[in-house]
Amino acid sequence: MADTIATEETLTGPVRRPVNAARDVKGSIHDDQTASRLGLRGGTVAGSVHLDLFPPLLLDAFGPSWFETGSLSIDFRNPTTDGEPVRASIGRPPTDRGEAPAQVAAWIDREDGMRVGEGTAAVGGPSTPSALRAKDLSRFSGGEFRILEGVASGDEIPPVEVTVDPQRQEGLLERDLVAEPLDWYRGDSPWGAPILVPQLMVHYLYQPGSVFLTQGFRDRGGAVGLFGAIELANLAGPMLVGRSYEMSGTVLAVGQSPKTEYAWFEVTAAGDSGPVARLLMQLRFMKASSPLYA
Repeated sequence: MADTIATEETLTGPVRRPVNAARDVKGSIHDDQTASRLGLRGGTVAGSVHLDLFPPLLLDAFGPSWFETGSLSIDFRNPTTDGEPVRASIGRPPTDRGEAPAQVAAWIDREDGMRVGEGTAAVGGPSTPSALRAKDLSRFSGGEFRILEGVASGDEIPPVEVTVDPQRQEGLLERDLVAEPLDWYRGDSPWGAPILVPQLMVHYLYQPGSVFLTQGFRDRGGAVGLFGAIELANLAGPMLVGRSYEMSGTVLAVGQSPKTEYAWFEVTAAGDSGPVARLLMQLRFMKASSPLYA
């Protein structure tokens, strides 16, 4: 990528201004009024949108194989609002690694230096766990749950058949809502059809988990959710536009902080030949947004 800043140790992308395309979803964390009421500076840009910053860097560092066996694992630290300038960086893998697995640091900074998110990027299944897989997910698992009452570690997320809508990705590209577009998102790729944009990988993989977690409190006033951490892993990828996948998953842990209740879960997308991609996510629910904490 021509605008990449390359040093001996890092690759850093250009400054981009991701758009809060969900700002009109009233009652969500992306809505200015709701976000401000919950103590944020304004409606937030979804963490999944920031993942679109990374593919050119990952392609530079790992080559096309990242889209087949690569992962990106990011723990979000600070939210950003519409149009705030951010840039992504990753460490350089060893130059002599050949085809060996590798894992490097990955992070997102606002232009003023505020850390938006940090974690790891990898290819080929390295022996060291990713940033999110290395966490003790049960560390804060005790206590009384109101929003996530009835949800428990080990709960199975029922399978659902999902078809990736070509128009959804084309709409994002036409409206310039992908921070770093690749030609492979639109035309033929080395895998045949266009590959899925990271934010849409998250969208399709996250939906079954979100539906499962919220079914218990939807009729009790609901709660505003936000992404706390996201890991995308290509198992035998990439996910392709226009293809159908069976999505199924598991709740890994349920916990809470002073301001949120949250669940860690994973969802796997399987095609005709087996698992293709997997999402690991921490989904947080704001206590101050729920009538259960009134």
